[in-house]
Amino acid sequence: MNMDDKKISIVVSVYNEEKVLNKFLEAFENMKMDIVWNYELIFVDDGSYDNSLSILYEASKKEKNIKVISFSRNFGHEAAMIAGIDYSTGDGIICMDADLQHPLECIPKIIKKFEDGYEIVNMVRVSNESAGVIKNITSSIFYKVVNILSSETSFEENVSDFFAVSSRVADILKKNYREKSRFLRGYVQSVGFNKTSLEYKALERAGGTSHYSFKKLVKFSISTIICFSDFPLKLGVYTGLLSAVIGVIMLFYTILTYKNAPSGYATIVTLICFLFSVLFIIIGIIGEYLAVLFSEVKDRPIYIIDKKINME
Repeated sequence: MNMDDKKISIVVSVYNEEKVLNKFLEAFENMKMDIVWNYELIFVDDGSYDNSLSILYEASKKEKNIKVISFSRNFGHEAAMIAGIDYSTGDGIICMDADLQHPLECIPKIIKKFEDGYEIVNMVRVSNESAGVIKNITSSIFYKVVNILSSETSFEENVSDFFAVSSRVADILKKNYREKSRFLRGYVQSVGFNKTSLEYKALERAGGTSHYSFKKLVKFSISTIICFSDFPLKLGVYTGLLSAVIGVIMLFYTILTYKNAPSGYATIVTLICFLFSVLFIIIGIIGEYLAVLFSEVKDRPIYIIDKKINME
């Protein structure tokens, strides 16, 4: 196929980004001449309640290559990216955010990687100007913990929701990876194929604030671990063995010191508190896995589309 006949699909998730969308569109207009393939720019509005959809509607009227998918309500960032991939028609698909932290200047470099034969391009964040020290440290810890617990694959650290896949990989994501509890960048790293990485510096947000609260990040971290690891479910076995060892030690200690043994009240209370704490933690972990199973059994849609603009 001639390179002039190839198309790149650029999927941009949007949630209350009225302060940055015009800047994004202007920046894209200034750099689109560097895109050597044909392109489609797919905005997925994730139930925004500001003027984001109106801005996208006006932009789509001016240019047919700008396409818009609007959800009936907020379904989350991952659902928005999945929807964009589902409706993409390009030979390569790039997923990115609208806040300009993911540099548009990387798009030609990604296309070059596709031309070199790669099917997955992971964008590795080397620095984040808008993140504090604590967020950078917790992000690093997150990947280390996931890699330790994961039974399926090893994840490259500091990869982000800025990534690119070929149409062949996209077809797999469209047909097979349809879990309700998702970690899309993890799926991309676990499917295999010929992949490479590009480094980038995450810039300051062009406007607005991050929509990821601490509560959402904790929830996202838990669902990620559940998606790729069954290790937490085995904690019951390990803690049971540990408790048995402690019990044997306490037994020998009692036998050897029975003449001078204390009343034992404090020891008993401490052991009971410890064992009940372990028990409730394990029950909570099992509950998290059951919640995921319950969500899968209900089989509700990942997203619901309200409007589609310029979509053939």
